Amino acid sequence: MGRARSGLVRGIPVMSFDQSKSGGAGLERSCQGAASSWIASAKPVGGVELFRAWLAGDAYQKHRHDTYAIGVTDQGVQVFDYRGSAHISMPGQVVVLHPDEIHDGRAGTEDGFGYRIVYVEPAVLAEAVRALRGRPYPLPFVRDVVSSNPTLGHAVADAFRAPLESLAIDTVIVDLARGLMAGERGAVPPLSRRVDVAAVERARQFLDAERTRVVHSSELESITGLTRYDLCRQFRAMLGTSPHRYLLMRRLEFARDRIHSGQPLAEVACDAGFADQAHFTRVFRSAFGLTPRRYRALRTNHQRVSERPASTRLRRPRARRGFAAD
Repeated sequence: MGRARSGLVRGIPVMSFDQSKSGGAGLERSCQGAASSWIASAKPVGGVELFRAWLAGDAYQKHRHDTYAIGVTDQGVQVFDYRGSAHISMPGQVVVLHPDEIHDGRAGTEDGFGYRIVYVEPAVLAEAVRALRGRPYPLPFVRDVVSSNPTLGHAVADAFRAPLESLAIDTVIVDLARGLMAGERGAVPPLSRRVDVAAVERARQFLDAERTRVVHSSELESITGLTRYDLCRQFRAMLGTSPHRYLLMRRLEFARDRIHSGQPLAEVACDAGFADQAHFTRVFRSAFGLTPRRYRALRTNHQRVSERPASTRLRRPRARRGFAAD
């Protein structure tokens, strides 16, 4: 497999009850078996979502998401399959997963692992890359899934230092763009002149606004002035995924907000525009690797661990290298 590599994913889900959320300094674990795994996330702001987890146990299911996932392993070992190869993540290493790429994940040892990860919408990264390069460019592609990229490592650490405010988000996005560009290999050609940036942006905004209903190709053709096939190509070039996939992920964002508020899953499925709860479960699992019910249980585990008196919790050792302790 070459050098150690790590894999961090949006809503990385474990198939067993051994899942958890953990992150930067002060990560705490429960002493109770099933409750030792947990996940915690902040509401997306400005195209950026912060996610922390402590996970132990069996393999995650295969899934994919429509954002960049840029993370740092804080402790333990993670093994995952991505782009046809198995990778291993060790403490302090930086992991980059690209939009719409199928991957899974599992703990490499019985001890489990903790990590912090930043999910970034391709649209905001594309804007930052355009500003840095002075003209439109394709989305960055980093061939090394795992690296010691210091720019990315420090950007992830900075994102978790304090609550994200507007200017802080801008800085994090630019630093992540710089790090991704530094990790590219070879010359990167500019986007084709045939890509209509404004038209793609109109389509994206329309999909954001209509995320809880079925959107027809003819509607997007009318809004953009492009054929459905041209739009598909250009949308992926700019945003890293298809219009349909983008719409599904916006529905899932809506659904997760409702789950966080404690709404029953059947109501969530209906309000988010899915045909039924079974349809909602299939789409959710394909995006996050676990069912909505399992996702809700993991968040409950995190709340229970957080509310437990400090004397009953185990505090993780401080990482000895890399960016884990930042």
